[in-house]
Amino acid sequence: MKTLMVQGTTSDAGKSTLVAGLCRVAARKGVKVAPFKPQNMALNSAVTPCGGEIGRAQALQAMAAKVPLSVDFNPILLKPNSDTGAQVIVHGQALTNMEAGKYHDYKAVAMQAVIESHERLRKTYQYCMVEGAGSPAEINLRENDIANMGFACKVECPVIIIADIDKGGVFAHLVGTLALLSEQEQALVQGFVINRFRGDISLLQSGLDWLENYTGKPVLGVLPYLHDLALDAEDAITIENRTDDALLRVAVLLLPHISNHTDFDSLRLNAKVDLRYVRHGEKIGSVDLIIIPGSKNVINDLAFLRSEGWDKEINRHIRYQGKVLGICGGLQMLGQEITDPLNIESTQARTNALGLAALTTELGEKKQLTNVSGHCLLNGKAVAISGYEIHCGQSHGEALAQPFLTFDEHPLGIQKDGFISDDNLIAGTYLHGLFDNPVASRAILQWACDEQFDFDGFDLAQHRELQLDRLADICEQHLDIDKIFELKV
Repeated sequence: MKTLMVQGTTSDAGKSTLVAGLCRVAARKGVKVAPFKPQNMALNSAVTPCGGEIGRAQALQAMAAKVPLSVDFNPILLKPNSDTGAQVIVHGQALTNMEAGKYHDYKAVAMQAVIESHERLRKTYQYCMVEGAGSPAEINLRENDIANMGFACKVECPVIIIADIDKGGVFAHLVGTLALLSEQEQALVQGFVINRFRGDISLLQSGLDWLENYTGKPVLGVLPYLHDLALDAEDAITIENRTDDALLRVAVLLLPHISNHTDFDSLRLNAKVDLRYVRHGEKIGSVDLIIIPGSKNVINDLAFLRSEGWDKEINRHIRYQGKVLGICGGLQMLGQEITDPLNIESTQARTNALGLAALTTELGEKKQLTNVSGHCLLNGKAVAISGYEIHCGQSHGEALAQPFLTFDEHPLGIQKDGFISDDNLIAGTYLHGLFDNPVASRAILQWACDEQFDFDGFDLAQHRELQLDRLADICEQHLDIDKIFELKV
């Protein structure tokens, strides 16, 4: 198996996108390629068929490569639950919570898990396309590094460095990054890619020539700025959809520890939905549907929600017959009480929730990770729905007697999920990805508007495929693909 690593001069330089594009190019060529990220830090994740958890970017890259999801694609996943700590997930399973200092000491053990995954992939795949994390030039993180050059040196693979020219200073970024690497690490760097260029490429040529002469490394291509490329975001909240033609106004509360905000991509891309994220210091205002999203730290995010005064706005919204939907952590917040006796997410053992549903939630050690399908029961109809569960809380109470959905065949034998309030104004579910299926999305949006309007459900899977093919076309047009796939050290 050949291995190639893409590292960036900064976060958001385009590493995830370039790896996804190269994976789709390889798949088109009939090459069996595995995406790989040794260590990922993100609150957006996906569930593998074996019931493991990996970063969302690696799930997207696997779709680009047209291979099934595997925990080996992202052996170490860190899910931040505070400014200094995170849940550590190894080979798809939550291990423990660690503060940054303790995790720094743990990296030697984490590297073993990384190498184990890479070795397993060698037995199945022809090519491994690796994504780094942040920048390899972060001096304070160099010791025991597993995310960038630490891994590249361990497996002795060629490295491409990508930089974002749209931010400015692209030559300084590339030259400075290279200069801060050791001689061994510099030898692994086999070329550069410049990302998000707009304008006349001929005006850039003198800079490209200088860069190659100064560093002795080739520029492998210049990717254009793709204004409307829409792919699953790993961390950053993608701009909302604001449209004058909208039939429905939806507000998603932007919590500090919001998780799996990709739940709302299909709404954002639906021309009939005016979707906006309500940020710190903003009012919810007049909307049809308020969504309380998932959270990696439900108790602290609930306190933040109250500090913003959103709880009062939610109550007023309901009094005026507006709809409210809670997803995962949002469902838990709608109940009477949330307890965390083992300090899974917080140091606060108990808190009163919003009191909008007769249910209580206790957070526990075991995380529920499943891909599921069933039937959504909104508006008195049974509509096919599918998605995935990622949660460590268990909810109980009278509200759950009127479920949001029933399962076809749950891996854990569970028959139903969530709730719908007696007045049909409030609903909650643990299911992520519930808007991705166009039929289910249409049913939920019609519930939100009391069936006043008819919606065309947005087919996110089809859209994603079109975007990945478009990305691959761009890579083939603007990169020296043959040279990239033949790189070696």
